[in-house]
Parts: sequence; structure tokens; C-alpha cells
Amino acid sequence: TGLTTGQRVVTVQKGPLYRVTGSHITLWCKVSGYQGPAEQNFHWSIYLPSAPEQEVQIVSTVDRLFPYAIYTQRVRSRGIFVERLQGDAVLLHITELQERDAGQYECHTPNTDERYFGSYSAKTNLSVIPDTLSASMAPQALTLTEGDMVELTCEVSKSTAQHTHLSVSWYLLQGAGEHRAKEVLTLSRDFILKPGPSYEQRFLEGDVQLKKVGNTTYKLFIGAVKPSDQGQLYCEAAEWIEDPDKTWKDISRKQTERTSLAVVSWGRDLSVDITAAERFLSEGETLQLNCMVGAQESSSRHFEVIWLLDDVEVARLDPHGVLIWKEEYEERAKLGQLRVFKPSNTIYVLIIHEVGLKDKGTYHCSVLEMKSPGDLHSIQTNLSSGIQVNVKPAESQMHLSVSTSTPRVMVGDSLILLCEVQGATGPVSVQWWHLPPQQPGHKVLVATMEGDGTRSLGNAYQDRGTRGSLRLEKISSGTFTLVIPSTLDEDDGGQYRCEATQQTPGRNWAEKGEAAVTVISMGLGLHATLRSRIATVRYGQSFELVCQVNATYTLEEVPVSVRWLFQPSPPTSPFRELVQVFPNGTVVWGTAQPRFQGKAQLANTDTSFRLRIHGALPANEGTYQCEVEVWRRNILPLGQPAASTSSNAVGIKVVLPESTLQVAAQDSSVETASGNTAIECRIVFAQNNSLFAVTWYFLPLLADATPMQIVRASYSSILEYGSEFSSPAQKSRFLSQRVSSNIFQLQILSTDLRDKGRYYCVVEEWLWLVDGWYKLGEGTSGRTTLKFKLPAHELQMEKVNHSISAREDEEVTLPCRLQGTLWPSTHLSATWFQVQSSGRDRALLTLRSDGTMEYPQEQLAGRLCLRCPSAGDFSLALSSVERGDAGVYYCQVQEWQQQREGKDWALKASARSGYTQLTTIPPESTVMSRICSSPLLLNFILHLPLVLILLLALAVFCWYCRSRK
Repeated sequence: TGLTTGQRVVTVQKGPLYRVTGSHITLWCKVSGYQGPAEQNFHWSIYLPSAPEQEVQIVSTVDRLFPYAIYTQRVRSRGIFVERLQGDAVLLHITELQERDAGQYECHTPNTDERYFGSYSAKTNLSVIPDTLSASMAPQALTLTEGDMVELTCEVSKSTAQHTHLSVSWYLLQGAGEHRAKEVLTLSRDFILKPGPSYEQRFLEGDVQLKKVGNTTYKLFIGAVKPSDQGQLYCEAAEWIEDPDKTWKDISRKQTERTSLAVVSWGRDLSVDITAAERFLSEGETLQLNCMVGAQESSSRHFEVIWLLDDVEVARLDPHGVLIWKEEYEERAKLGQLRVFKPSNTIYVLIIHEVGLKDKGTYHCSVLEMKSPGDLHSIQTNLSSGIQVNVKPAESQMHLSVSTSTPRVMVGDSLILLCEVQGATGPVSVQWWHLPPQQPGHKVLVATMEGDGTRSLGNAYQDRGTRGSLRLEKISSGTFTLVIPSTLDEDDGGQYRCEATQQTPGRNWAEKGEAAVTVISMGLGLHATLRSRIATVRYGQSFELVCQVNATYTLEEVPVSVRWLFQPSPPTSPFRELVQVFPNGTVVWGTAQPRFQGKAQLANTDTSFRLRIHGALPANEGTYQCEVEVWRRNILPLGQPAASTSSNAVGIKVVLPESTLQVAAQDSSVETASGNTAIECRIVFAQNNSLFAVTWYFLPLLADATPMQIVRASYSSILEYGSEFSSPAQKSRFLSQRVSSNIFQLQILSTDLRDKGRYYCVVEEWLWLVDGWYKLGEGTSGRTTLKFKLPAHELQMEKVNHSISAREDEEVTLPCRLQGTLWPSTHLSATWFQVQSSGRDRALLTLRSDGTMEYPQEQLAGRLCLRCPSAGDFSLALSSVERGDAGVYYCQVQEWQQQREGKDWALKASARSGYTQLTTIPPESTVMSRICSSPLLLNFILHLPLVLILLLALAVFCWYCRSRK
């Protein structure tokens, strides 16, 4: 049928696998069926039980930046590495397995094929279990005679939950090649006894045996020791588990301490041999040297033994047992650090406790045999034997690991840190430090626990009001916990270091470890968006606002509150609160809108909040905004929110019912000669239940004149006059009246020529809607022009224009005179005006035909008066001239005639004067004072002859007098 291209297959070691903490483990992975280069690359990742869907990258054969932060240090220090077996097969090494290494491991091979075909990754599960295997044997220093029997006991136990097997082996170390141990006898995991090559014959003869006593005791028997058995014996236990691929794997091995065995061979000649329980020591350990004297009939012989270090005497023991220390060793001997004794006449022992670097070197045991005690001249034999002892600087046996159950928290959450110390032989003191990421190289003390349990806090952590009451506890002999109840901000993230110190005589041992913590700011990425499907709603319609909240973290994990705000349109105040919903569900209603609680409906999901308003009213028109606050979980409901954000503003317009108002818009005119006049405003059509507000406007006949408000009658009949018509005199002349259901009139009493112009009304339609009166619309009427019908007869009056200047604070007279003869029965009225740019001149003073005076401008009443009205002179005297008095003035004179007895008066004749331009001059000092105040002029005058000075002064005086007249 033809050939097919092979597909890529990635294979990983079959699981589940069980391995113990602290062990060195390997996982194999290989790829086949691939194309491309012979050397393939591999990526190793893990899926932790706490986050089975999240990939955590460990190590790669090609990308040194591949590891995540929690594995970076272990990869750099070769605690985790990949060994390449061949181009397409690798081993993942974890040199010291930790509990947190449990999970699902994935081996992934990047694609080098022309197309994707096959599998590119494979997974296996690894469970990390406690190392419960233990093996122990009491160390001894035995000296036996050839042919003696020896029995050694090894205690082995385990408590692993999984099904495992044990194997127990005995080994012998001899001479300088201690790294090559000889196998004595092994009880395999299959419960089969297997002797080492050197002991096979003796095992078959029954001279070497291994017996199991009970569940945990294993005994080695050697029936007749030989010189070849001399050395150090120890027991090794191994725990085995069967993997899914049916192979057995030793998951843990433990060795016991060693027993030193010396075998003495009887001979005719005296022999000396020196042995050590351990020749390679670390500072602080104990050195035991055994000096064995071989001699027949030794009990009747006399020996003196001398101990030397590098040929310098340390101590000597004579045949009577008297011990003599050299001076430099006496003090240590008194402290119990040095001992010399003889268990028998042939065995002499030197013990040095807590060895130091000064105790290393070559030790000799020198034996002097005497025919009789104290007879130094009868020495028969002087033999010695030496042994090299090495002492290296002590290494800490402590192992420390730091972990946290809270590697990623929100601001305000608690941090829980665990520091586990193993291998300590005495009390341990612990210090916790914080290494802020924003200050590299800087560390801050968090808390300290001394070996006696005394606790203290660092300066930055003593205030309980910031992070709460810190807890530092020792939950077991080597386990310490630190709990920070409340993180302050994201700066509390970073590395937390645990430093453990064990104090021993002459030396302190210290270990440290770190755990990384990330503290997420609650304000990070917090954003709110407000939207509405409709921006314009009809009166009575419902509408909904949706506040969508986003953040870089999961909002469901933190308490959230939302506040709804409102600002009316047009804005008359800042945003005010409508309602607030707290994290515990409490709802607090604001006062921004009346009766809002009965109209609003609240709802929310994980990340959005909804506000639905039923039956929209004009009061609901305006701008809406939502404000979202997030709270720390462990301080609710106390304190302030940890972060907040405000959304965009959304405007809602409420459209009122459409107005049907129609106002008559035809232009018209009204003509009058004098007396009262009415201007009409008529409503053509409107709703039956509406009320109306009417505003009357006056528009002068000027081309570019601006309308002036006369009076406004609100729908509740409240009158409001415009600024030009606000004087009492004007208010008494202009009245707004409603004469029928659809007709309004503006009454103008005692009209005069200044009332000439155009008039119109603006009608507003108001309707009651549930909670108040609302304006639905307005209409403007046509213009009504007010004309004056002037009498045929005109009074004779001076119409010459004048220009007058007046100094401020002085008095000035503005001319207005009739010409011709006036009859005594003549009834005249006169009004003075000041010309205004608005087109409606301002009335200053009015003399009525009945002789009464009227001052439309009350503030001017004290400064205005007429010269001689009875003689036809209506000139206006203006006292205390002010700068604001400058302008153009004129007067209007009218003659009145009564129609019949008891009837109204009618205008018979009228005349207007010419215009008078008044200019004001600021006040000045006298001429003489001006001369004296001028140095140049004064200097010039002083140089004139005296006669000229007198003439000049006389001329100036005369001019001044004339100007005053």
C-alpha cells in the first residue's frame, strides 16, 4: 500500500512513582519517530496538586530562562538538572527531593518536524512520602582474641504507608581503603541470605550467620573471629518499592554507626597495635584510640604505656595504674575532655572528647615492659605503634527548609511561613527576615525566637495596628511557624528568610533558607465601566445601568461594595449618593433623589452590578456614576477600603410628554393718545390640566434693540419684574392679568411716549407629574406695536440742543422752557428723561398735571428739582453732580384738558425739548496752588521783576473771578 511517515512519540517513566523526601531521584524521558536533528530538546514541567491546571516550568535542555522563580535557585545550584543519555533520551535529576516536588511531571519535546504529527509530551505522577526508614547500632570498640565469638545487633524499622520491602546488609571496612567496604552477609528484599565473596565459605560452614529476632532486630554472628575480621563493622538497611513497570527501586538507605573490632593473635613475641574507632573526625566528635599489647601470659607481666601525638608525649600510665598528664593536657583532663584507662593488662585506651583541629596528627602508643614494676633498668622490650588521625572543620548537621502555604495573596491577607530544622542536637534560635524586592541587599528583621523560647519583634513589626499581632510559634522540636495576620501593601512581598542557629561549646552552627511571597495590590488593574442600553428614556419608562468591574485578580475572592452616584441635569450640585451596597449585603439609601428606594431595583453578579430604575421621572434625568470599593478580607467591616475606582459618567435624559401648547403669533398694533392701554396674549390650544406662566417683554423700536423683561407671572401667580421695570412707580403702571382661561393681558397705566414700542409674551406650559411641576414647553406670541396718536396742537418749546460741562460735586441746570403765554387754567405735566442705549429712555422726574411730583428713580429724589413750572420753565436742577450723571437729557411737556365735569382728562397738546449733553469734570484745586506746586513755573516767576509779578497775579485773579460767574 505504500510507505507512511512515522509519527513522533514521547515516552516518560510510567507512574505513579513513590519516592521519599531527601532522596536523589531520576525520571527518564525519550522521544522516537521524530524528524530533524538527532539531538532533540526537552522541557520538564510540573502540575502541582494545589493548581492541577497550571503549568510550572522546571528545567530545559535549551532555554536557561525556562525555570519559574521557585525552581531557579535549585536549577542554578544543580539541585535539579537534566542528564542527556543520548540525543533523544534524558534523565531528570532531583538531588534532594522535597515535599513540594510532588505532582504530575510533564516531559515536552519542541517540534522539529515538518508538520505536527504524533505526541509531543508525556506525563507521569510522582508522590513524595516521608522517609521513615531507620537503622541503628550502638558503636563499640571491641578487642577480641582470635577464635572468640562476636555478636552485633542492628535495629531496623519503617512506617511507610505504601507496600515496601526491606533488605539488611553487614559490611566490613579495613585499612586505608575504607571507601571499599567488604560485604559480609545480606538478607535481601526477597528474604534470601547472600554472603559476600570473602565470607561465602564460612557462611556455608555456619561460622557466619544473620538472624532476625522479632520485627526489627537483625543479629550478625561470627563464631570464631579471625585477624581478617579486624576493622570496622556496620549495618546498612535499604527500603524497596515496586514501580508500575514491575522493577524494584531502593527509595531509601540508612547506615548505622560503626563498631571497631580488633583481633589479637597469640604469639611468643610481644606485639603492639593501635586502632581507632574512627580516624576521620570532625570538630566536636570523640576520638577513641585502643592500644593493644599482645603477649602470652600477659597477666603476669608489667607494662608502662606512653601516648604520644606527633612524637610529643601526651600522657603515660605506669604498671601500677598511675596516670601522668603532660602540662598542656592537664586542664582538659580536669574538664573531662581527656581520659586514659586500661580495661585489662593488654588493652589501654585514650579518649579525647570534643576533638579540635589541634588534636589531629599521628598518635603513637609506646609500650615498655619491665621485669618488675618501677625497675626502669630492667627493660626487656620497648615497642610502639602509630596511627594517623585526621580532624576536619566541623560541618553543620542541620538541614533547613522554608515553605509557605500562602505564596500568592492579596493585600490585607495573612502570610503563613514554615521553617523546618532537621539534624539539630540542641536548642535552636530562629530569626525571620524580610528581603524587600524594591531594596536589593537590604533585609528587615521580622521576629526572633531564642533557644529558650523568648520571642521579640523587629521594629517595623511592633505596631499591632498595621499588620496585626504577629504569631511566632514552635509547633515541634524543629518546626517553627510565622504568621503575619495582615499584609500592609504589595511591598510586603518578596523573599522571607529563616535563619536557624544552634550554639555548641566553642562553636555556633547556622543555616538559612528562603521562601518567596507575592502580595497583589487590590488596586492593581481595578477598573469600572458604566453603560446603559438607552441614553434617552420617555417619561414613565424603565431603564437599567450596568457597572462592569475588572481587575487583574479574581474579584470573587475579595469583598466588594458599590456606590451609585447621581448629579442632576443641569448640574446644580456635585455628585450625590443614591444607594450603597456593602459586601455583607447591607443596603444604605441616599437622599439624591426623592422616593428613589421604591423605584430602584439592585442586582449583581461576580463582576457586574446593575441598577434598574422603574417609571422614569424628570427628577431621574442627569448623570450617573458607579464607585467600586474593594476591602481587605480580614479587616471587614472595620477600617477603610483597600482600593476604589470610579467609572465613567453616563448621562440619562428623560423626555417629558410632548407639549400641545399653541400661542397666537399674529402681529398687531394698538394706538393710544393717553390713559391706560392693554396688550393681549391669547392661547390657541393647550392641555386641560396644564398651568401657565406668562412673561411679558418690551422691545424698543430701534433696529438692534434687545428685549427687556417687564414682568413674569409664574404658574402660581407670583410676579417677578425685570430690572428696567422694578421701581415702585413702574410696578404700579405695568400689571399682568388673566382675563379668561386662555387670554392674558398686560395693563399699562398712564401711558406716555416712552412706552412706545413692541410688546410680546412668552407662555410656558407646566404639568404636575407625580412628584412636582414640570415645564413641558413654551410658545411666543406675535408682536403688538404700541403707537401714540399725537394731538394736532403742539406746544411751543425751545428745541435747541445744548452742551453743558459741570464739575463734580457742584450743581448744574438743564434747560426746558415753553415759549408764548400760558393761560392760568392750563394744566401741564412734564417728565425728564435720560437717553439709554437700550432704546427705552429712563424717566428721572415727573410733574403731573395735578401738581404732584413722582420720582421713578428714588435714589435721585434728593438731587432733582424743577425751576419754575408755573411760569413754563421746567428746567431741571441737578445738585451734587457725579461722574455717572454724564449723558444726554431731554424733557417732555404735555397739556391736558378735562372732557366734561367729572370725566377723564385728555391730552390736548405735547412737545419735547432739544437734547442737552452733560459732561462732568473732575474737581480741581485753585490756580495759585497749581503754580506753587510746579517747581519750574515757580522758578521762572521768581526771576521776573517785581512789577511783572504783581501784574501777572492781578490778571490771573480777574480770570478766576470771571470763570466762577
